[in-house]
Amino acid sequence: MLNDLFVLKKIKEGDIKTFEQVFRQYYAPLCLYGCSITKRRDVAEEIVQELFYVWWKDRENIQILHSLKSYLYGAVRNQSLQYLEHLEVQGRHREKVLTTNNKIQDSTPHQQLEYKELEEVINRTLKQLPDRRLKIFRMHRMEGKKYKEIAEILSVSVKTIEAEMTKAYQILRQEIEKYTHVL
Repeated sequence: MLNDLFVLKKIKEGDIKTFEQVFRQYYAPLCLYGCSITKRRDVAEEIVQELFYVWWKDRENIQILHSLKSYLYGAVRNQSLQYLEHLEVQGRHREKVLTTNNKIQDSTPHQQLEYKELEEVINRTLKQLPDRRLKIFRMHRMEGKKYKEIAEILSVSVKTIEAEMTKAYQILRQEIEKYTHVL
């Protein structure tokens, strides 16, 4: 534990050599561990690389309460499980879309027309969104990215992403309500 405290202190102070030593020591075992959970080597490597990137970037603020090893393995486990959860959500969404498409094909011509009109209202509304809001909306809804991922990609806070998504949903809701009141 004392060695961990020394290593953490040096890394917090910006000692890149110590960080590189920790990276070299743990990278391969952490990748194997992540792969045992995700069943995908490329995903496991990306998780471990992201872990080290975020750790270095935020080294002054990260609090490691137990051993360095347990922190790293716990972080890989959590990110790997989040990845699997994300896959499950995508699968449910895909299934829902396929089911919806089958229902649309089995619906009456009038229902199909209403669906097409609603789809046009949504697409027209999305095109009217400011560029950044539209980009955030697409990254979240179409690409399945989490708010935190989007915030890191766009170099903004998670709160900014939440605010933009809230505004996008409000505008969509208003336009859909206008459309449904016309019917």
